[in-house]
Amino acid sequence: MDSLNYKARAKINLSLDVLRRLENGYHEVKMVMQTIDLYDELILKKRQDPDIILRINSADNLGKLEDNLIYKAAKRMQERYHIEQGIEVSLKKNIPVAAGMAGGSTDAAAVMLAMNEMFALGRSREELMELALPLGADIPFCIMGGTALAEGIGEKLTPLPQPPYAEIVVVKPPIMVSTQKVYQSLDFNEMEKHPDIDGMVKALEEGDLSGITQRLENVMETVTETEFPIITDIKKMLTDNGAWGAVMSGSGPSIFGVFPDAATAAEAAGYVRRTLEQKGVHAQVHVTTFYNSQE
Repeated sequence: MDSLNYKARAKINLSLDVLRRLENGYHEVKMVMQTIDLYDELILKKRQDPDIILRINSADNLGKLEDNLIYKAAKRMQERYHIEQGIEVSLKKNIPVAAGMAGGSTDAAAVMLAMNEMFALGRSREELMELALPLGADIPFCIMGGTALAEGIGEKLTPLPQPPYAEIVVVKPPIMVSTQKVYQSLDFNEMEKHPDIDGMVKALEEGDLSGITQRLENVMETVTETEFPIITDIKKMLTDNGAWGAVMSGSGPSIFGVFPDAATAAEAAGYVRRTLEQKGVHAQVHVTTFYNSQE
């Protein structure tokens, strides 16, 4: 197989708790992660030389090639499995950049899965997840996909039942959030309330969409909403227009709302887009769904 088209899907956090700061500088987390059907598109082609080439349609500054997760993932695959050929990756970005949706991590995961297939390596997802972990804590989940409880620094993954059908409206306002700064700003002594993640898991096990939406919560909002009130405004817009619940994903700034049907979701997405544009805010707005297939 000399070429392959691949979809790299985004993730959202249905629930996210940060338990404590570890001595090594990382943070212990407990969260429920979910794949959604919003994806970057990758076209991968084999090269006869060992070079790794990356072409991106996005105007966003994604940094030096050597620092890009796609490059790092491909290089790691080459080195671990003694692949002598290189690859050319053409990337069409659809997932908002620096949005708390694992956009870079899912691209890296897709490259590892695609190279496993293209070069007929026959490696399991579990092996690739272990190989990917040093590159980023979200990449193993992006390789696994679906719905999962994530613990530790995010690397301890337990598959969970998929949620019932729902429409998801994702809104990414034009602001930049520093994940490192958000983590550093969390005050664990003042954190009196934590997300009901055990309740979220139970709601997933029972297929209870109402129970899921009632437990959408993210402790990082305590930092990010204070600095960027627009996040609170967008959450209210979504819930005022039919969302059963709305919450920020990851360290933000993306917010998503969960809707019971496509018509309500489409109307809400249009309302949010128009309202923000009237205020001079040009946000990225996407309508999508949960995604639990491994295709």
